[in-house]
Amino acid sequence: MAATVPSLVTYLAAVPDFRQARGKRHPLAAVLALACVAMVCGARSEAAIAEWAVNYGAAWRRRLGLTHASGPSQATIHRVFKGLDHVALEQCVGAWAQAVLVATPGSDPGLLEALAVDGKTLRGSVKAGARDGHLLSALSHRLGLVLAQVAVPDKTNEIGAVETLVAALALDGLLVTTDALLTQRRLAHTILEQRGDYLMVVKENQPATFSAIELLFADPQTSSSTASSLDLHASRIERRWLRASTELAGYLDWPGLAQVLCLEREVTHKRSGVVRRERVYAVTSLPPHRASPGQLLTAWREHWHIENKLHYVRDVTFDEDRSQVRTGQIPQVMATLRNTAIGLLRIAKQPNIAAGCRRYAAQPALALAAVGLRQ
Repeated sequence: MAATVPSLVTYLAAVPDFRQARGKRHPLAAVLALACVAMVCGARSEAAIAEWAVNYGAAWRRRLGLTHASGPSQATIHRVFKGLDHVALEQCVGAWAQAVLVATPGSDPGLLEALAVDGKTLRGSVKAGARDGHLLSALSHRLGLVLAQVAVPDKTNEIGAVETLVAALALDGLLVTTDALLTQRRLAHTILEQRGDYLMVVKENQPATFSAIELLFADPQTSSSTASSLDLHASRIERRWLRASTELAGYLDWPGLAQVLCLEREVTHKRSGVVRRERVYAVTSLPPHRASPGQLLTAWREHWHIENKLHYVRDVTFDEDRSQVRTGQIPQVMATLRNTAIGLLRIAKQPNIAAGCRRYAAQPALALAAVGLRQ
């Protein structure tokens, strides 16, 4: 795969440098490459990024493109991140991620190419007084790679920022999955305009749509197609049944609606024998000839990759929720770098991100190769 993945450093070189030429010791692209490499090796902070440059020595700094005798200090990295055009950084990294998605097509034709949209609060930074401490991201289900990310302005919610996020994506042929908060007619319309499709969870925040779907699936005579799955875990058994119906297409006032979905979950806890059941609904623009119930069930389940493959990893492996960085856009810049590091490790097929960080820390040549710097 390494031969086909676009070089990240090529895209980092397009981030505009805000600094004056006088007194500038390190090229901006080299500082950003250092940050990505250090993050891939497990760095959690600006200080840890600076320490990577010191600890690995001059030869590795030169390979990164750092031109001064000593590596950038923590204070230098802080000033760079503080003044950086974070929107341009997001655009460049997002363009790289979308190029990776195109360059590495999936090998399973039975899987829908989908991306999940969801938000995460940078709790430590918000507690310390940072502005725009909630970020909305779009993650590829298949690659575990963040394709775009935007800040949600203070005193607003994700609904106001999602249009900006979607505008940064090339959605042609992609399925967008969302939770109930983002199940909005305007967003569905925007996705369709960009030649994408949607699968959106429906709850009581869309009362008319929710009631119509609930009533439909309460009728045993409803025509539907089905799929099911069974997962065995150490402590529980999970069963899922999905029913898909076209009977509300053309009836509900929902842009591009092709099918409505009903998902029933049953979780049995082995130790106690307690059984928990729930029923949830969704709408999708994918008609039956383009997506089977089994494919829709998989896509719905994989929406939560954004929680366990991204948000959880940022919190546990990179300790994001305890970071109290609050100056300007630095919290968003750090989150972008963490996203990129996680994506690089996912592309390299590292099944465990923490173990991958330790491996790359022990073999820095792999970390440099990951960002596109090869001998």
